[in-house]
Amino acid sequence: MKKPSRRRLLQMLGAVATAGGAWAFLSVGRANAYYQGPASDHFDGIRFFNPSGIGPRGPGVGPRGPLAFLKWQFGDRGEPWPKAFPSPFPPDRPPAQFDGEGLRIAHVGHATYLIQTRGKSLLVDPVWAERASPVSFAGPKRVNEPGIAFDDLPVIDAVLVTHNHYDHMDVDTIGRLWQRFRPRIVTPLGNNAILKRSVPGLAASAVDWDDTIDLGGGLQVHVEPTLHWSARGAGDRMHALWASFVLEAGTRKVYCVGDSGFGDGATFARVHRRHPGLALALLPIGAYEPRWFMRNNHMNPQEAVAALELCGAAQALGHHWGTFRLTNEGVERPLEAARAERGISADRFAALRPGEVRLLA
Repeated sequence: MKKPSRRRLLQMLGAVATAGGAWAFLSVGRANAYYQGPASDHFDGIRFFNPSGIGPRGPGVGPRGPLAFLKWQFGDRGEPWPKAFPSPFPPDRPPAQFDGEGLRIAHVGHATYLIQTRGKSLLVDPVWAERASPVSFAGPKRVNEPGIAFDDLPVIDAVLVTHNHYDHMDVDTIGRLWQRFRPRIVTPLGNNAILKRSVPGLAASAVDWDDTIDLGGGLQVHVEPTLHWSARGAGDRMHALWASFVLEAGTRKVYCVGDSGFGDGATFARVHRRHPGLALALLPIGAYEPRWFMRNNHMNPQEAVAALELCGAAQALGHHWGTFRLTNEGVERPLEAARAERGISADRFAALRPGEVRLLA
């Protein structure tokens, strides 16, 4: 095998850190690094796993093993990205608060959203880091600036963190938010321990699937299963839970999906049964190639459109594309073809760029 170049090694570090290479950090200990609790239908006493037994023990699902990872990394690396892919939208300057029954939703970049409603401001998976990586000198680097400057943020009342991959849980950003605003932080089981170890004095609410958290002011967060996995470093694969959230704001509900494979679509159909009449779904559409490797981790645009139909949301916004190069597809993979196949209009499902804002009446 040809000796990899330094550039290729740095690319591999980025893949290990974000897109599916946690095999390199195989859990060797018997104890969970972050969470101790009773076994359940998605926790075996040491590791978490996906619904219906789909997970590290399931046939051909969950994160791939080391040979598959090497095949990907030393095979076709896909389309190159430009060094810069600036958003056509200027940085958003959100209001201090957004009152009333509607919602104001601004895309910061990748999977980060600012949601303002009923006088409160919430962030989903806040990442202002230059790289989605455990180190500052390597790994996937931003190709566009955040759609909101950090100093232009309003007072943040709550932070929702879906899981612990570096492109979703940026402990430096969360530490800055904690020091400035002391927000309510909600994250699945085990991730609270990671945050507390990284940010002195931080308090976080650890939640399990099917929990509901009251944020006050007519806001509630419902915790829903999602098809994914977790890891941040040596020995912690599947040691923290992953989830999606349904934010209930008065009569409106927003389905916030950070990362998810499509699987058989059951998780999306389940959300539809539990939360009929969703006003909006925030659905990931990127980091999906090569399909043989990524299909159990991330949805492609066609699957995201199917997920929209299954969850029954009136509208969807696409994210998780065009900011960090995690996998093989090019920087821009528009939704047009996937929408056309299912007769979905651009008004119903749009792929957002940083700085873009939507108002939900």
